[in-house]
Amino acid sequence: MRDLLPEEARRRRTLVKRVLDHFVLCGYQPVSLPAFEFAEVLERGLGTLDAADVLRFIEPESGEVAALRPDMTPQIARLVATRLADAPRPIRLCYEGTVLRRRQGRARRHRQIPQAGVELYGVGTLAGELEILRLAASAVREAGLDHFVVDLGHAMIARALIEAIPTGLRDEVSEVLALKDTSRLAAVLANPKAADVPRRIVEAIAALPDLAGGGAADPNGAAVFERAARLLTGTPAEAPLAELRALWDAARESPELGPALRVDLGELRGLEYYTGTIFHVFAEGPGEAIAAGGRYDMLLSGFGLPMPAVGFALNLDAVAWARDVAGAADEPALRVLVAARPERAASLAAALRRLGVPAVAHAPDQDPEGYALSWRFSHLVRERDGALVIEATLGGGEPGASAVPAALDDAAAAQAIVLKTGAERPGGK
Repeated sequence: MRDLLPEEARRRRTLVKRVLDHFVLCGYQPVSLPAFEFAEVLERGLGTLDAADVLRFIEPESGEVAALRPDMTPQIARLVATRLADAPRPIRLCYEGTVLRRRQGRARRHRQIPQAGVELYGVGTLAGELEILRLAASAVREAGLDHFVVDLGHAMIARALIEAIPTGLRDEVSEVLALKDTSRLAAVLANPKAADVPRRIVEAIAALPDLAGGGAADPNGAAVFERAARLLTGTPAEAPLAELRALWDAARESPELGPALRVDLGELRGLEYYTGTIFHVFAEGPGEAIAAGGRYDMLLSGFGLPMPAVGFALNLDAVAWARDVAGAADEPALRVLVAARPERAASLAAALRRLGVPAVAHAPDQDPEGYALSWRFSHLVRERDGALVIEATLGGGEPGASAVPAALDDAAAAQAIVLKTGAERPGGK
């Protein structure tokens, strides 16, 4: 968990607005959810909560156990089941907020993850996954990233195979598969407790970490899927593999998806509610997914309203990191510091605000240049030789200074400043 200083907060707010506006443009309506949720609701979606994974407390009014949410999808499932049960299908919702999850690794500290995401309810066909995948790709591009990959997988491929492993070994097999630790995986599968597992299942599980590909080396994914078919035909993973192949073939036909697609049959998600397709979006920089999602058709059954569902969430910290690495910079936001006589400065700043431009009055003898730079005002306006001189301080607008007549009234002067700085009119994007 960390604080955001003003410039960081501005960039986060800009990113959130850009992404949410894109979701809304694509027909997804925003909902807002509380930062904490009753533990019983979270457990319906996530299973029994490990006390070390969540921060719990007793809600004073009801006396029930509540927790800071580690995931927002169960909350939205609760909302749909209780408040939107009679709404026409499909239901398209979007959101933004933070979740609190325990870090992986030895430290196991909690971290706060800012997210923005979507949920599509009521579409149980391939069309649902395609809509979500296309939206994930377009949202990443809208966030300013043109180069990324989308790793496709299926939650039930590994899970169906692991079901054949003795209960006492399943968690360890899942853990080493998630880490793609092939040597340790071989050691676990050689455990005497797994002696009765059919040899075909053992061979299939052992091969999962290497069943990945696509991209330029294998654009049609033929090598991966052909090998997977040989290994998985006749096993419980055969049907999930066929589902994934059908989605892969359809997604490859989408111009916005095809070049970015990869396949990873050994991918495991930590969230147990996934029942079908899963995917991760990666870009250079963060070393973790900038977006992730998939299908979870059984989630709403836990809330008494069976309904297919698919969605994804962007990790906004990871997106911001990838943007920095890619050199995706926003234009400095127009913010004006008016350094003039007190009565003029106050009235001109007010006139600028009426046009939707952030503006602050400042004493001209209190180092306006230093103040403007420190607090990232894009422009400094001050009186000089009968004119209002406009200076760009952050590279906004044309280099150098321009001026408007000081004799103009505040409304006209504010309009002229907006025109001189090249700012879009109020109501613009």
